[in-house]
Amino acid sequence: MERRWEHGAVGRWEAMGAYHEVSGRRIFAVDRRPTAGEWAEPLLVVHGFPTSSFDFAHLLPGLVEHRRVVLVDLLGYGLSDKPDVAYTMAGQADVVAAVVSALGLERLALLTHDMGDTVGGELLARQMEGTWPVEVTRRVVTNGSIYIDMARLTAGQHMLLSLPDQPIEESLAPPAPAIATSLGATMAPSHADIDMGAHAELVVHGGGNRMLARTIRYIEERRANERRYTGAIERHPSPLSIVWGPEDPVAVADMAPRLQRARPDATLRWVEGAGHYPQIEDPDVFLSAIEAALG
Repeated sequence: MERRWEHGAVGRWEAMGAYHEVSGRRIFAVDRRPTAGEWAEPLLVVHGFPTSSFDFAHLLPGLVEHRRVVLVDLLGYGLSDKPDVAYTMAGQADVVAAVVSALGLERLALLTHDMGDTVGGELLARQMEGTWPVEVTRRVVTNGSIYIDMARLTAGQHMLLSLPDQPIEESLAPPAPAIATSLGATMAPSHADIDMGAHAELVVHGGGNRMLARTIRYIEERRANERRYTGAIERHPSPLSIVWGPEDPVAVADMAPRLQRARPDATLRWVEGAGHYPQIEDPDVFLSAIEAALG
């Protein structure tokens, strides 16, 4: 029976993808082939907390013009399963690696956002250690708290971190409208009118709102293992591009030049007037920046 979605765009996104079984869990991924002749390496996109690959849905037509693009919903996010388990960056990297392997990808570029930067850092660390046999040709890092000491966590994030690492009671779990409002609050004030309802619907889907006190533990893990994750982002030999919305109230603008100082050969492109979700707030400028970064 076809699922009924409040937002039609979510149903169309689900129809574009497929489900992969990874360690007994269903993982959703979109795998699109180039539309105008393939000349570039495939692109792997890894989303952030608490949203999903749907963050990049409206960019897909531009991204797939000359390259294959794969977008994965991490375990506990979007259309993937949302079990009552401990969520770790190693586990999320395992999910991404399994989908990459199932799709036969051996060489790729990497685009990451928010928590996805941390998952990407774990993958890069494994690649440098020789335990992930995939060639990463180039990378784009976007708004994420890669330097956690600089992050300005929201009141909602602090509240979730104060809760036990267990499912939230259903009656207390934040509903979709509240989540949409919270997501919008991380954008630049000039973009406060953007409707994040579809993104919030995907957060709530499958009881994901009840798992938020579990999935947000990535912040604690990032704090404990920053040198592994951010260290890999800084040191991996592949070319690095930084694309950042400077009005991000959480992953503040100063993080981007700090990363560039650690990696002087990296390029830095600002999506002026954008906050935490530059790919949603100004998709045309964001896409141009990604195209310039990936060549």
